[in-house]
Amino acid sequence: MASLLLTPALAVLFAACSAAGASPAPASPAPSAAPSVAPSASSNPDSIEHKTGATDIVLRYEEGGGFMMPAFTAAAVPHFTLYGDGTVIFRNPMAEVPPAEGSVFKMNPLRTAKLSEAQIQELLLLALSEGGLAVARPNYTNDMIADASTAIFTIEAGGIKKTVSVYALGLEMEGVADGAARAAFKKLADRLSDFDQGGTIPTDVYEPEAYRGVLFEAPGIEAADVRAWPWPDLTPADFKVDPDPNGNQFPHRAMTPAEVDLLKITDYEGGLQNVVITDPDGKPYTFSLRPLLPGETK
Repeated sequence: MASLLLTPALAVLFAACSAAGASPAPASPAPSAAPSVAPSASSNPDSIEHKTGATDIVLRYEEGGGFMMPAFTAAAVPHFTLYGDGTVIFRNPMAEVPPAEGSVFKMNPLRTAKLSEAQIQELLLLALSEGGLAVARPNYTNDMIADASTAIFTIEAGGIKKTVSVYALGLEMEGVADGAARAAFKKLADRLSDFDQGGTIPTDVYEPEAYRGVLFEAPGIEAADVRAWPWPDLTPADFKVDPDPNGNQFPHRAMTPAEVDLLKITDYEGGLQNVVITDPDGKPYTFSLRPLLPGETK
């Protein structure tokens, strides 16, 4: 996974978002044997303690639910994730997506960067204080809106481990409950969604080591660009739902880039949906692709 040392411009971004105004120190490479918490937590009593593993999720913002097509849900990834070693992986959900290529819809690639410990502290302070997560309840409802999505914040830092779900965030109407808390959550969501400020802060394209392929039966579907089944060593039966009812209930499997390349589609790093294929018996399916994030195996 590509990473880089963030420029001073990111320090300006964080300083504008939190009460801590000190300039971040330059990022340093993650240690080969990461301790369980940030090293500075023991030396600085004001540091926000957090795990430091490359797959430890320290802060995440994503959306779920609402009135979405299954193919879109299958290809969705969190808008923003901060891992314990300082890696951030994100994508602005409001950015314009590439034009459709026939029936195929591609997603913008995810972006990645590496934060120093000082920058991690700035971001966690923002999330816990101005972002409202330190005192947030697990759930915030809105009975005035129907069929909206739910903003989901996950944080594990400073002795706080929680998930906060906010239904219909950003669709507040006059008189909605928890107005001040919702305003704080919206401010945090906006910061994390546009983490690189419209691309003005340098980052790298996230290049996943593997993907999740999701296969949907599509009886009666018609498309001008139907593809023949591309995988000689796979059958539709190799795409399975999770036995755990709380797991992924779409038929899926982990796929290597070499397997994805057999679709003969380029620039798929960000994921795609609505690839129409037929199995050897002529049965039609649609295929969606989602990049796997650090720590994900399927």
